[in-house]
Parts: sequence; structure tokens; C-alpha cells
Amino acid sequence: MSNLSLKLSQQQRLSPQQIQLIKLLQIPTAELAARIEDELEENPALEEGPEMNDLDEPVERETVDDLEREELEIEDYLQDDYSGYKMAGDSYDPNEETKERPMATVSSAEEYLLMQIGFILKTEREQLLAQQIIGSLEVDGYLRRNIESIVNDLEFTIGFMTTYAEVEGILKKVQELDPAGIGARDLQECLSLQLHRREVDEPAYGLAIQLIDHYFDEFSKKHFSQIQQKLGVDDALLKQAIKIITRLNPKPGGTEVGEVAPYLQPDFIVTALDGKLEIKLNGKNAPELRVSRAFQDMLQTYAKGDKQQKDIKEAVTFIKHKLDSASWFIQAIQQRQGTLMKTMEGIVGKQYAFFLTGDDAQLRPLKMKEIAAMIGMDISTVSRVVSAKSVQTDFGMFPLKYFFSEGIMHDSGEDISTRELKNILREIIEQEPVGSPHTDEALEKLLAEKGYVVKRRTVAKYREALGIPVARLRKGV
Repeated sequence: MSNLSLKLSQQQRLSPQQIQLIKLLQIPTAELAARIEDELEENPALEEGPEMNDLDEPVERETVDDLEREELEIEDYLQDDYSGYKMAGDSYDPNEETKERPMATVSSAEEYLLMQIGFILKTEREQLLAQQIIGSLEVDGYLRRNIESIVNDLEFTIGFMTTYAEVEGILKKVQELDPAGIGARDLQECLSLQLHRREVDEPAYGLAIQLIDHYFDEFSKKHFSQIQQKLGVDDALLKQAIKIITRLNPKPGGTEVGEVAPYLQPDFIVTALDGKLEIKLNGKNAPELRVSRAFQDMLQTYAKGDKQQKDIKEAVTFIKHKLDSASWFIQAIQQRQGTLMKTMEGIVGKQYAFFLTGDDAQLRPLKMKEIAAMIGMDISTVSRVVSAKSVQTDFGMFPLKYFFSEGIMHDSGEDISTRELKNILREIIEQEPVGSPHTDEALEKLLAEKGYVVKRRTVAKYREALGIPVARLRKGV
């Protein structure tokens, strides 16, 4: 006799609308127009243009604040108040007087990487090494040449003397660039770089990192039962981790290095006017959208027919599905714009002094979880907003992740960003005697004299992050 049992379990599943919003959050402005164009082609119930009323007059647009107070819901498919949208904070106004600001033009994938390197590598020596590494990347974004060959090339072609440790240090900086995974030497490193880039505090993400970093051989051979025995995880958690990994990009290069790439557009524009900052979301190339009035009329016509007939029933189902999809897409765009603006306002609020002056020394320590807490959103949402996004300022264009860094306490009681500390460490090393470079212990003491109390191992970590070799390898370099 078989036993029957009832088991209750809770599972968190994302709705199609939530999945759509997550994907839209990750898309930078340069790709948004293409995504909207795809949706317009796929869904005939979605149209380009302002929403019109019965008198064929444009419907007044709702602001982001209005949308936050009242969410758009479909209560009746036959209603006439479907709202279109205009990109919130659209920066384009033909009558607006704008002052000229430095704007980056990127003609190739290689130049895009080199532009990013300019934000994190300051010396000519480091940038030359980065150029050599980026020039060695293959079409898919991998670095398959070994570091020894790069060291030898530099020595024999241009007489540039370097070491394995120094090149490897610069490679680590290249691997911090967008897209995530660029500069990896194999698939395992590529996936690991992408996972570690995300600041997501979830068990499934932690397990995904473990699988790639420590159990890649078993994972690639699909020995999942062995993994479960070693880690003591259940089927549900393992499936979630595997799903996260399978969504990563195994070929981060995307396009061929050297191939013409689209003009790099900032996602935000921050302008200083009379000591105050103005934030705009760049929506210059995104059209207004509306739900098709013709589709609504068509639904009304079919609704008057015999709903028992198979053809009419199928037609009504099809039209409702398309109307749903169109409305969901417009809502997702609206939510995307609101979320992006909230995040950028949080970043500007924390780094206000930098946006006014452009001085790196004004950058404060900042973590994504601080912005998440400030705007009342999950850290994974902030991470998606920051990913591959940039802001145009009066001092040039910066990737959003440039404004995030850890911090230490100066002996004056002031919080100092690790980026500022690294710049000070770099300056000390650049001014050291050629024949007698400073050891990490000596660097620790020199920093302490300037009021920065850090341990020797922390000094070593920052030195390695800067791609600077140990003292004995810097003699005569």
C-alpha cells in the first residue's frame, strides 16, 4: 500500500515583467534604441509616437514622480487611457542653451578598452603595458598569449624592460574593464571574473562562485552528485547556481577588436550650474511609445462577436496577449528610467564635491550597498544599473563604477577612499630612489607619516592592484 504525503514549499519566481525590467536595467543607453526597435518589430500592438486622445491631440506626459505615486495597471482592455512614455529627464531640447563639454568618441572595441584604462592607470608606463595586453586580445576577448611572450615582445621590439609580475598586475587591471570577463586566459577565469564583479549577497551566487573557482573540473564534467556530497547542498540551490552560471557570457569580446563600434553615449549628464548640480538621464535616441489604438478597437470589435466560435476566441486571446506585452514593456521602460535616476541621484549625493570640482581627491569611499540602502532597493538592482553605464560631466566621461571604492580612516578622523590612497602610494613609489626602492614595510611607515595607518599586507595588496612589483624587482627599472 503506497503512502501519500503532502509537502509544502516556498519558491521565489520572477514574473515575465520582472525579468523584462532586469534585462532593461542592464542595457546601456547606446543599446536601448535597438532593444526598443526589436520590440516594435515583434509586437504590432506597440507603436512609436505620443499617445493621442479622441481629438487626436497628444496626451500630457506623466513625470517620473507621478509614475512612482501611481503604477500603471491594466484593468480593462477596452479602456482608452493607455499612457505612452517620454524618456524621463530627456536631455535634448533644441531651444536649450548648452555649454560645451568634453565628449568621448569611440571608434573601435579596442579604443573603448583603452579609454577605460585611462581612468585607472595614470602613468605612461602602465598605460603602455595595458596597450600591449589589449592589443594581444583575440576576437572573443580572451588573452591566449602567455605573459612571458608579452614580456619578450616588449623587450625585443621596443627595448622596454618589464617583468612577469608587473605585466600580470596590469592584466588584472584590464580584467576590471567592461565588458566583464574581458582579458581572461581561459573559460574558468572568464566566468569567475563575471561572478566576482557582481555584488550579490545570495546563497546561489556564493555557490556559483565556489563551483567555478574550486570545482570547475567537476562542474564542466557535470559530476553534480559529487559536488553535492562535497558541499552538502540540496538540488534546488544547485539548480539556481547552475542557472546563474549558464547565463554568463562565455565570449565577452563580442565584436572583433578593431571592428567599428557604435558611438559611445553617456547614460547620464551631470552639469554644474552656479554651484548646483543638474542631473539628466540621456534619452536623446529613444522614441516615445504607445499602445496601438487600432488594436484596442480591434479587440472591441471581436468582443461583440460570438465568443464561442474558435476563430474569434483565438483572435481575442492573441490581441489581449499583444496588448499586455505592449503595456508591460512601456511600464518596464518607465520603471527603468525611474530606477536609473534614483541611483544616479544617490551617487551624485555621495560624491557631490567631485562632480563640482573634478578632483579625484574629493572622491569619498562608497559601496553599492550604501546606495541601495539610500534609495530603498536591492544591491543587485544597483549593480545592474551601474554595470556598463557612464556619466558625462563637465570634466569628461566616467564609468559609474569609478565612483565606488572602499575606504580607510585618516588619523585626522576623515574617511579616505582607497583610490586616493592608491594614488598617494603610487606617488611615493614614483619618487623613490632608483637604486634603492622602498620595501612594503618602508612604504607602510611613509604612509603612516602622512597620516594613513595601514598594515603592511594592505600596502602589498594595493601595490599589487596598481601593477607595481616588489622592491627587489623594481631595482633599476
